[in-house]
Amino acid sequence: MDRILRGVIRGRTIELDEETGIEDGRRVEVVLRSKKSLPGPPPGWTPGVLSSAAGALAGIWTEEDDRVLEEIERDRHRPSSREAPE
Repeated sequence: MDRILRGVIRGRTIELDEETGIEDGRRVEVVLRSKKSLPGPPPGWTPGVLSSAAGALAGIWTEEDDRVLEEIERDRHRPSSREAPE
């Protein structure tokens, strides 16, 4: 079961914002991703790549972001005029 839960680090303890639904004592795997900073650039990236929006977001861009941009692009090409009432 994979879920994304958010919480706060308190020493070696993570205080979650919601219940996990997992019984006490169960071993789990935790992947930490700090919300304070964006990930650094991949090795070999040049300053020119980092100055572009695509380069700066490459490490955090998701398929959902692609879907939203495609929807925006479709909306831009829809006719915006309306029929005048009679």
